[in-house]
This record gives sequence, structure tokens and C-alpha cells, in this order.
Amino acid sequence: MRLPQIRMESQMAKIQIQQTPGKQEIQQPNAKTSIQLPKAQVSMSTTPSKLQIDQTKAWEDMNLMHITKRNDKFAQEGVQAIKEGMARRAQQGSQLMKIENNGNPIASQAIANGYDGKKNLGIKFIPSHFSVKINYQPSEVHINVQTNKPVIEATIRKPEHIYKKGSVDISMQQYQELEIDFINLFG
Repeated sequence: MRLPQIRMESQMAKIQIQQTPGKQEIQQPNAKTSIQLPKAQVSMSTTPSKLQIDQTKAWEDMNLMHITKRNDKFAQEGVQAIKEGMARRAQQGSQLMKIENNGNPIASQAIANGYDGKKNLGIKFIPSHFSVKINYQPSEVHINVQTNKPVIEATIRKPEHIYKKGSVDISMQQYQELEIDFINLFG
């Protein structure tokens, strides 16, 4: 026995999607900068140093002095010697006036007047210590610095932005289909 049959064949529809991606480019150009630093202004001034050396006393110690100074020295020594001589003679005169007192003033005065005093032996430094006088005034340095601020110029550049849209294309790759067959209908 043959039974009637219905045969159905179907085909599904297929959608085709084609996608083109979007493109985006971003570039940031460097900023334009200019930096200038003016030179600092420097001024300097100095006062000269002074050195004074006084050797007058050292020359005098070596008996090398100016003639007026030598004359003054000899005059002072002469006046001093006269005063000492007058004092000695006045004292010896007083002793002789009182000869009647015990003692022998004539003999003691003869010994004192006949011999020079004892000479001192020793080391004498010529010129004497610290006879050279030194006076030093150091120089002074005055420095004046005037700084200048830097000059900075900057130009900002905007970013470059390039964008291309993407696209999506949808189409039918395959349409749907349905086939129906009847078998053994008359049979």
C-alpha cells in the first residue's frame, strides 16, 4: 500500500553582512617654542690695595739717617751730656765743700773721672725688632649683577584628527525557498 506523502524541502534565507571598519587618525604636532635668555649684566669695580712700608727706624738703627734727623739727634745727645755733666760737677762740688767730713772725695772723684764706665757686651740686633712698620689695606671688589628673565614664546598647535566612517552593507546572500511535493496521491 502506498500512502500519500507530502515532501517539503526548505532552504533558509541567508543574510550577507559586509563591514568596512572606520579609520581614525590623531596626530599631535609639537608646539612651536622659542626660548631666549638675555645675558646678565655684570659690573665690577675695585679699589686698589695700599701697602705702606716705613723703614725710617731701621735706617736710623744702622746709623743711616737724614742729615736733619742726625743733627737733631746729636743736639739732643749734646744737651743730655751737658745736663749730666752739670749734675755731676754740682754733686762733686758739694762733696768737695764737705771735705771735712770723713771720707776721701778727691780720690774717689779722680777714679770716677779717670775711667770710663764698664762697657756692656751682648748681642745687639741691627736693625731692631719691629723697626720696619708695615701697613696694608686690602683692595675691595664690588660686583653688581643684574639678571634678566628668560623670554619664552610658545605657539600651541591643535591636534590633527582624520576620521573616515565605516560602513555596513547588508544584502541577501541566499533567498528562502520552500518546495512542496506530493507523492502517491493517486495511487
